[in-house]
Formats: sequence, C-alpha cells, structure tokens
Amino acid sequence: MTVNVFFAAKAERWPHYEMPLKDAIKSAGIDADVSTDFAPDQVDYIVYAPNSDVQDFAPFTRAKAVLNLWAGVEGIVGNKTLTLPLARMVDSGLTQGMIEWVCGHVMRHHLGMDSHIKGDAGVWAPSAPPLSWDRNVVVFGLGELGTACAQALAQFGFNVSGWSRSAKSVQGVDCLHGPDGLNDALARAEIAVLLLPDTPATTNTLNAKTLAQMPAGAVIINPGRGPLIDDDALLAALDTGHISHATLDTFRVEPLPKDHPYWAHPSVTVTPHIAAETRPKYSSLTIAENIRRGEAGEPFLHLVDPSLGY
Repeated sequence: MTVNVFFAAKAERWPHYEMPLKDAIKSAGIDADVSTDFAPDQVDYIVYAPNSDVQDFAPFTRAKAVLNLWAGVEGIVGNKTLTLPLARMVDSGLTQGMIEWVCGHVMRHHLGMDSHIKGDAGVWAPSAPPLSWDRNVVVFGLGELGTACAQALAQFGFNVSGWSRSAKSVQGVDCLHGPDGLNDALARAEIAVLLLPDTPATTNTLNAKTLAQMPAGAVIINPGRGPLIDDDALLAALDTGHISHATLDTFRVEPLPKDHPYWAHPSVTVTPHIAAETRPKYSSLTIAENIRRGEAGEPFLHLVDPSLGY
C-alpha cells in the first residue's frame, strides 16, 4: 500500500526537499507518494514546518505522526488541535552545523580575534590569550545539540560545564542541574553558550539577576532561542562592561528590526539565524527513518513531550 507523505511547509522550500525526501523514503524501502497536495483525510505522515499555513490538524484523521523539519517545536507544541505524535528534527547535518558555529565563535572570543581583526592599523600590542585549559565554558542546555557542542568544546581542552533543568550525564563534561546548579553554572561561565529550548520555564534565563552572577567580562553566545535572554538586561550589562560581548544568532522578533539596539551596539555581534540550518540532504534521512518506523510499528525517534515543550 502506498504511503501518502504530505509536505506542509512554505512553497519555496518544496523544490529543495522534493528529491531528497523522495530518494530517502525510497531508500528506506517505503512505497510513498510525497506531495504538497493531498486531501487531509488521505495523509499518513505530515512533514511539517511550524510557519506552514497548516494550523488545524483535526482534518488529518488518518495521519500517524507529524515530523517537524525544525529542531525547535515551540511554534507547534502548543497547538490544541495536535493530538498526533510529534517528532522534532535531529539530524547529523544540523548538529554538525551547530558544532561548527559554536566552536568557531567560542574560539573567536577565547583568542580575542576581534581585537586584531578590528584593531587600529599600525598598533603593535602583543597580548597572548590564556590556554583553553584555563578557560571555563558553560553550555546551558544539554539536549542533542547542547551535548554535541559541549563534547566538541571539551576536545579543544576547555573546562566545559553543562547545565540542564534535570540531571544529565555527558562524558567529559561537568554536568549541573536545577536551581542550585544554575547558580554554580553562572558563576563559572566565562563564556556562556545558550542552547536551551524555548519554554515558559526558560524564558529570560539570562536576566538582570543571573547576568550579575556571571564573571566580570563574560561573553554570551546565543544560537538557541531569542526569549532565553532579557534584552534590556543584557544591553545594560553590556553598557557597564560586566558582559564584555554578546554574539547572538536568535531573537524574539526575526528578522531583527533595523532599529533594534543590538545592531549598533559595539559589543554585540548579530548573525541572521544561521547557526544550525536544516539541510534537506540530511534531514530527509531522519524523516525517512521515522516513516519506516511508523510503518513497521516501531517507536518514533525524537518524540516531543508536550508537558515539557520539547
């Protein structure tokens, strides 16, 4: 029997996904029709982007799962019409992209590269950075991406800690959790990498109080979610110099408005949400595997817990 796979995302994404999805699903041994046009009651799986026009899942009476194209699910997890299993996107390409972006910016700040790249011509001011062995880096959030980044940073020799709401164990990483662990993590965070999910419990994780707990001159790197940071509090901490720099890839409003203070602040680097892109070549493999599992009656991978929001 042919399996109907409905691609529910912005129309401009379909040309990029059509052949990778069809090839991956075929390679998984599934006879499937993959299309952007099905009657809802004929759909078996929904490949979904939260900015899709599809917001009511009630008509999809035959569907077995919603397979998210994004790592983040905050745009769909609260949908009251969604009673189907929801799987978030975890794929090797997305993870590798995040590792490369995070490690690149951690090394940039650790080595003080900006002072040379942006320094005054003709000024010879030698100043060697500390070795990675003497630098504390804290990754806030130890999900798939946070764990991968923490382990990659540990390979450089950094003293890497990780914080999560619940207890985790990651080889090579000093794992902290809960409110007490958060205080310890903040006190260590000479370089902080934010990779927490966007939930009510994580909103404004970095605020005036928690920023003040960080070491003087700390650096913040946020490739996670914009609402993790209280923007006004961060700008105030940057103005005093308590936080020396913030490299930000995600924001509450995207694209970041042209009049936002982040653009003009000398201690802020804005990147346009590029830290971890979902690449069709790799994400299609994850989707195909979950469809194979669904057809074989096996558990889906990367299922979201609606009570937690991730």
